[in-house]
Amino acid sequence: MFEEIFEKASEGKGLTKEEIEKLLLIKDQDTLDILFETARNLKKKHFGEKVFTYGFVYFSTFCRNNCSFCYYRRENDIERYRKTIEETVSLSGDLQDGGVNLVDLTMGEDQTMHANDHEKLLELVEKVKSAVSIPIMLSPGAVSEETFPLFKKAGADWFACYQETHNRKLFSEMRPEQDFDHRSNQRNWARKCGLLAEDGIMVGIGETRSDIADSVIQMGIQGCEQIRAMTFVPQPGTPMSAMTPREKEKELKVMAVMRLAHPDRLIPASLDVEGIEGLMPRIRAGANIVTSIVPPRMHLAGVAQKELDIDSGLRSMEHVTDVLEKEGCRVGCNSEYESIIGNIRKKRCSA
Repeated sequence: MFEEIFEKASEGKGLTKEEIEKLLLIKDQDTLDILFETARNLKKKHFGEKVFTYGFVYFSTFCRNNCSFCYYRRENDIERYRKTIEETVSLSGDLQDGGVNLVDLTMGEDQTMHANDHEKLLELVEKVKSAVSIPIMLSPGAVSEETFPLFKKAGADWFACYQETHNRKLFSEMRPEQDFDHRSNQRNWARKCGLLAEDGIMVGIGETRSDIADSVIQMGIQGCEQIRAMTFVPQPGTPMSAMTPREKEKELKVMAVMRLAHPDRLIPASLDVEGIEGLMPRIRAGANIVTSIVPPRMHLAGVAQKELDIDSGLRSMEHVTDVLEKEGCRVGCNSEYESIIGNIRKKRCSA
């Protein structure tokens, strides 16, 4: 049963919803190994052996939203910070000097940064763009359609906004007070004005196999150039703090299935769930991007794990590179990443 699906995917024929659901049922280790091997082979076919790296600057932990899963939800009484523009520019430069291929500028939906038609946010992007020569990803939450050309003009290359789930009912439980369609349209509006787009789902929040399959298919239909899956991590002070985390293997299966269904997409291995220990299992499952690289001792937080491996330096570019190279992976250089991004844009224009 699985052999035919693996062969079909290896030939670049994609997967149906039924086939995705079947793959998510795999429990036998030998069959799992074949799933991961197929994912790695497809990654190699489309991207070679290279692994690319994204630096992470979570520059504001203030947020107007009250997401059920998030440590930084509006009602959580926690210590927060907002980096100055000068601090953010300096951190971005440090990450570039360390060798990352992209800087990911992330914040909660901070009303101060969005005030006056996003004046401060646009200034921040412009100044980071003038200080670094690598691409910029912007993750500012959900905004109006009219805002995207402003982000593009300011210098953003990527826009990331995760739906978390494409099940409307589950979405309303995860993101109360938020509009499903408005958030879904974020990637459409970003791509419409020339930005590259990333979507992502959360694993272990009560979703079914059907929900996951729907998300994998929907991310393909929407055309997102980068797609991801991340395991839910219970956060103190949230309505979901007492939930028991699901099996770690599930995220790896979802990532591998994403690779089989969409072999030409960039798929991240995030350090924000299990830290450096979780890096290589995700690379072996078909990921070709390392995200959430954070410079140590700069008082920056992660999202799913606000402190994990950060100040110890285990999420630094230097340590990540060391781990990858010891495992036989080659860290891609900036010109190679730019070439891949250029090819993605060309393919989109010719579609």
